[in-house]
Amino acid sequence: MAIHRISAWPCSLAGVFVLGLALSGCNGPQPQAQAQRGPPPPPAVDVVTLHAQPVTLTTDLPGRTSAYRIAAVIPQVTGVLLKRLFNEGDIVQAGQQLYQIDPAPYEAALASAQATLAHAHASVRTAQATVDRYQPLVATHAVSRQDYDNAVGTLEQNKADVASAEAAVKTAAINLTYTKVLSPIDGRTSRSAVTEGALVTANQAAALLTVTQLDPIYVDVTQPTTTMLRLKRELASGQIRSVGDGKIPVKLLLEDGSAYDQDGTLQFSEVTVDQGTGAVTLRAIFPNKDGLLLPGMFVREQLQEGVVQNGILAPQQGVTHNQKGEPTALVVDRDGKVQLRLLKTDRAIGGDWLVTGGLKEGDRLIVSGVQKARPGMPVTVNQIAAGGDAGGAPARQASAAPDAR
Repeated sequence: MAIHRISAWPCSLAGVFVLGLALSGCNGPQPQAQAQRGPPPPPAVDVVTLHAQPVTLTTDLPGRTSAYRIAAVIPQVTGVLLKRLFNEGDIVQAGQQLYQIDPAPYEAALASAQATLAHAHASVRTAQATVDRYQPLVATHAVSRQDYDNAVGTLEQNKADVASAEAAVKTAAINLTYTKVLSPIDGRTSRSAVTEGALVTANQAAALLTVTQLDPIYVDVTQPTTTMLRLKRELASGQIRSVGDGKIPVKLLLEDGSAYDQDGTLQFSEVTVDQGTGAVTLRAIFPNKDGLLLPGMFVREQLQEGVVQNGILAPQQGVTHNQKGEPTALVVDRDGKVQLRLLKTDRAIGGDWLVTGGLKEGDRLIVSGVQKARPGMPVTVNQIAAGGDAGGAPARQASAAPDAR
């Protein structure tokens, strides 16, 4: 047994030696393989090459339409309504008859006033004849001075009665005219509040109907005073074109995004500031011959402020912000390395920012892979097409919006 244990030692030592050689063989070539592979490749990024292009600057002002004029039709005499002479929703003209109130009582009143006037005229003629007879007799004392003065006084009283009767005739004629209820303005009628046979009273609180003039039509927009001051400065400097009297041409976008086919004018007159909100209401006026615009519709006015001939549009996905909230962007230089740029932006234009500082013509802006790129790092560039490539394209429309600053 002892002989067997002694002979096992050489075998064990041989196994350990072989295992050591195997381990050394595995570990030995590893540093050399790593050296052959080298450092990891630079990250791949997508870039857009920026081009200067003409950009039309516009300001969008949201607002609502309101009627140009609204007239409540209220009866001015009391009577029974005999006829309604319009269909609800009709377009009527100023002076067009809408209702007929029973005219019989007012015709009788007019006839009575005319009879009183005729009586007064007869009294004047009688008194005038008396004065004419007494006048030559006063000089010969055939008629006393007192009788003559009384005749003259009677004549004056009768003339006053004529004037009063004439006024009564005019009043009766006016009341008879008021039995024909007329439209005070051009416009569209509302629903009628009364039907035939109803008793209406003069100057009652409830209107018979309303007539709304929709051509032209107002668009009221509420904006901060800063917007109004900026527009006024641009108007004074000539940056915004004027049509005279401080009025600015504006376009209109409807609630569904379609463009209204007629231009209007923005007016700065009669502007007051709401002390609670610090906002002002700016009023524009638009033609509305076809009646497409109705009161209460939500619309957007579009005001052209000018054209930036060499505007730089940067895709919004390529613009980030630093800890101070300042807009920044990463670009790839000629050596293929990343550079950090601090930007100045003006406004949003669709999916782009209008950049006024920090980027220039020909810059390659990183729009994808920003999270993998660091300033000074080399990158692999994948050029993609820019949505705002100039290349002779028409001027882009830029709408004022909160900027990225």
